[in-house]
Amino acid sequence: MAVNQGSEPLRAAITAQLGVAGVRADLLLPADRALACPPATHRSVWSLDGGSADRPTLRDQVERATGDLGRPWPLPLASTAARLHRDGDRSGHEALVFARQRRLSRAAVAAAATGDPRFVDEVADGVWQLCEQSSWCWPAHDDSRARHGAVLPVVTDPCLDLGAGEVVAQLAWIDHLLGSALQDAYPGLRDRVRHEAGVRVFAPFAARQDWHWLGLDGDVHNWNPWIHSNLLIAALRLLDGPDEADARARVVDQVVTGLDRYLAALPPDGAIDEGYHYWWNGACRALEAVDALRHATAGRLDGLASISSLQATVAFPHQLQLSDSWVLNLADGSARVGDDVPWDVLHRAARRVRLAEAAAFAASRRQPGRPVAHESSGLGRLLGAITDPDWVATKPLPAPLPGEVWLESIQVRLVREHAGSATGLALAVKGGHNDEHHNHNDVGEVVVASDGVPVLVDAGRPTYTAATFGPGRYDLWMMQSGWHNVPLVRQAMQAQGREFRATGVEPLPDGLALDLASAYPSSTGIASWRRVARLAGGEISIHDSWQLEPWRAEGAEPATSVQFLIAGEVRVSPGRIDVRPLAGATPLRLEWPVDIPVSSCLRPLDDPMLSTVWGDRLTRIELDVTGRRELLVAVRKVLP
Repeated sequence: MAVNQGSEPLRAAITAQLGVAGVRADLLLPADRALACPPATHRSVWSLDGGSADRPTLRDQVERATGDLGRPWPLPLASTAARLHRDGDRSGHEALVFARQRRLSRAAVAAAATGDPRFVDEVADGVWQLCEQSSWCWPAHDDSRARHGAVLPVVTDPCLDLGAGEVVAQLAWIDHLLGSALQDAYPGLRDRVRHEAGVRVFAPFAARQDWHWLGLDGDVHNWNPWIHSNLLIAALRLLDGPDEADARARVVDQVVTGLDRYLAALPPDGAIDEGYHYWWNGACRALEAVDALRHATAGRLDGLASISSLQATVAFPHQLQLSDSWVLNLADGSARVGDDVPWDVLHRAARRVRLAEAAAFAASRRQPGRPVAHESSGLGRLLGAITDPDWVATKPLPAPLPGEVWLESIQVRLVREHAGSATGLALAVKGGHNDEHHNHNDVGEVVVASDGVPVLVDAGRPTYTAATFGPGRYDLWMMQSGWHNVPLVRQAMQAQGREFRATGVEPLPDGLALDLASAYPSSTGIASWRRVARLAGGEISIHDSWQLEPWRAEGAEPATSVQFLIAGEVRVSPGRIDVRPLAGATPLRLEWPVDIPVSSCLRPLDDPMLSTVWGDRLTRIELDVTGRRELLVAVRKVLP
């Protein structure tokens, strides 16, 4: 039974279940048994010919790792790292870093599956390169410029970020999986790994309390569980020296303290404002961390059983699903479901808390005979999926597709025409505020899907650059309310900040009602803007009614318009538009009073992060409602 989680839910679980106030050395399993994955010496698991590990995944990893042999390794350079400061490009350097680590993960699995010395050599080469790499921090996160004026990492002052966490956890998993083989073939290499982990990760984690991801300022986001979960894995495995038992326990206890800030902030409904895609590297990382603690304490510490919001968050991903291929994307998310995520983690958590719909959503992604995971999600996640017999044996199930969802903490409402089916219409409406994590100025956003395919859309995230999280963030078009399905009031867009928010939010049986006025600057003279969006009788209605103060400034009153961003082929006519959606979904027609002027604007998409989702363009429709006080737009299916 879950209990009130309070401000330290995980520490409260330690006290209740273990009878102590904090983590002690004697509560943790020895390092060689502390991680929940059998090492490669367990041939009953890892044998390619008859082990219990998922055979299609092993074959896939071995085949691609064999193709890597003899090829040059990806080589991050000073010039690729410095591009962030020269032209804002961060993805080129990150691509090299990610490619190197993914190659190393493939080699590790291939070495475990085959015992082939060639793969052990390949692993040693990859581990050595990581140890020689000046920094494990991604350049976009490195604070060397701010602290030292340097455009390259200052090796004497390492930055602890997502990248450093990913590397140290990867090295810990490799040590756990292949430690004996590496010790035989490369004596001293494991000691080098431990040295680098100490200098680059454990020492700065203990020494500095100004890491923003700790959440000490009250702003807790996905970095917190992402980094803490990786530090936990690294501490459990790599702090294994004869005099390090107490140090190991201290790091684990410090991780518990940090995770508690995230868990205490997780709302009762388990929703996160960062959206579906960031859930996998936020709340899902917290699930993995409490699962790792459960194993490391021989099952005695069960945080999932006692933290109600953590149980609730297991339902979050499937609550945003529109169809097999599409999800409701919020903030910097993508509208595509994506398969490079740890479905096995969701499935395992859902089984444990008996959430059948969440388990079914995960099971809907299983493809018998195909690999159960990919190295792009990280080595630890890859190993977990390969060696989870329940996940390997899982058969595909239909996705749940709930008929209605209300996530009060983030003010998101989703209703669909037919519960359990993507067929027909679906409507999503968002309230919230304009200071959410990975925020877009999108208070009042509506998304409409036909047969589970978004038609009135949220564009989602671009390729990240230096500008994405800098002072120019809202100069980017996809972050602005002017490219969301909300009004443009006297030519003014919504402003950023927590005070710019929805008010009067009221969930309806078939939709959502809310007022958008507070999302706009006061200079617009907007007294109220009530939006009511419903799905009823096989039709969606979006009804806006508003009051503006009289225009008193010099010159003509700027135009006010209601906008819709559309994916698919659009044909504009007086009083209506007809849309042929992507993926062959049922066409839709939007209708409004014929005397309201309409214009359209094409938005070419040259960013692959957007074009791979929507194609080569999106279309914005603008309905000029200047001088009016209400607008009703109806969305109907156009059946053959």
